[in-house]
Parts: sequence; C-alpha cells; structure tokens
Amino acid sequence: MNNREKKIAAMMLVPFFTLIVMFQILPFLNVVMGSLLNSSKEFTLDNYTYIFQSKFLKQAFKNSLELSIYSTIFGLIIAFQGAYSLNRLKNSSRKIVILLINMISNFNGIPLAFSFIILLGLNGVLTLILKKIGILYGFNLFSKEGLLIIYTYFQISLGILLLYPSFSKLNNDWEEMAGILGANKFTYWKRVAIPILIPEITGTALILFANAMGAYACTLALTSGNYNILTIRITSYIAGETSYEPGIASALAVILAILLIFTTIINEIFIKRGKRYES
Repeated sequence: MNNREKKIAAMMLVPFFTLIVMFQILPFLNVVMGSLLNSSKEFTLDNYTYIFQSKFLKQAFKNSLELSIYSTIFGLIIAFQGAYSLNRLKNSSRKIVILLINMISNFNGIPLAFSFIILLGLNGVLTLILKKIGILYGFNLFSKEGLLIIYTYFQISLGILLLYPSFSKLNNDWEEMAGILGANKFTYWKRVAIPILIPEITGTALILFANAMGAYACTLALTSGNYNILTIRITSYIAGETSYEPGIASALAVILAILLIFTTIINEIFIKRGKRYES
C-alpha cells in the first residue's frame, strides 16, 4: 500500500472516529466532569464520598451485583448445554435454531417484561395453571426472584450465541481417544474439553455479567423503579420526582462504566490467551 492509498484509507476512517468522539468519548468526559462538580459548580469529590457512605446506594450496588452474578451463573450453565446441543444438530436445523435464538436475544426490555407479566404475573396464564395443579405457591414475579428469572432468560440466548462458535475447537476424535485410554464422558469433559474452553467460558461469563449490570428497561417496566439497583438509581437522580442530583447520578454512572470497562479488559485478556493457546 503506497502513501496515497494510506491517506485515502485514513480519510475514510475520519467519519467513524468523528462519531466515536461525538457519541462516546465526549459524553463520557462530560459525565466524568459532572461527577466532580457540586450544586455550586465547584470541583469536589463529595459525590463519590456520599455514594460510598450511603447505605441506600450500597444496597443498590449489592442488588445489582447479586442479580448479575446469579443470572450469569444460571444463564451460563444453561447456555453451555444449549450451545453443545446446537453443535450436535444438522446444518439445516442448526441454521433455523440460530435464527430463532438471534430473534430471542433481541427480545428484551419492556416487551419482555410485559410478556412475563402475562405469563407469570399475579394473574398470569402460567401462574393460574401452576397454582391450580398445586405446583406454584408464593411466587411473586415482581420480587428479586422474579427479576432473577427474567435476567437469566435474556442471558441464555446471548450466552448460546457467544459459546456456540467455541465448540468448533473440540475435535471429535479427542473424545474417542479418551475413551480408548479408559476415560468416561465425565472425565473427558473435566480433563480435556472444559480446560480447552476455559477462555471462552470465562469471556462469556464476563460479557453476561456486564450485560446484566447494564440492564435497565426490563427492571423499570417490571418494578416501576421500586427495586433498588444501580441503573434505576442513576435515572432517579436525574429524572426522579423526589430528588434531582445530576452530580451523584454522574458519579454512579462513572463507577458503573469503570466496572464495565474493567470487565471488558479482563475479557480481552482471556480472548488473547485463548488465541495463544490455539496457536
């Protein structure tokens, strides 16, 4: 590639970098600056001090972490089995299932919450049926347990899409060779398959965790903002009816962004380790 072609290629990237600066870097810098200002527009760390001293906001962090960690674990276990089964299907059936999973992965937010209310709400279709046959008692969709079910639901489809390609690393002959050496199926997965897939499994878990930490619309629609999680609290401080504290909202957003950026960096490290292992 000569100098002229390099200049043309660089010029073609200008619109892309302009969009990145305008819609990602500048808004993030604006949020960071807002987190360091008080109501008098003076630089201070009071917003961060208030966050780490507030029991209410600590509870929001705790609830967000609990939902994210548990939904990641449950979603990852189910998604792993789903991705494994998907790789066992014929190509024609696999394409249809992948298409359906793609559709499901985009079905979230308010429509997802509305669907679960119809199915598992206090007078939902499945709720009434399960209560009638004596299976379901005391379940409340609008509690932490209900939120955990919804979080796990939208984690499964994303987990399958992320894990599905990683199974191509496994050679079918390895399982046969392990069997010849006397290993059963459990030993094969414990000693061979799982260690090979560890980078992908860990990376998927981190992405699912970040996905759950940033969830907002579904929780808001289901609980009307009454369940205390981090994203709901950010909104309440900038659009709430009782308090308007943009500095605290910005500080919460910065802390959440740092957590998600840290998660992304760890994910990249595991991806590089996986590529190094393959080579």
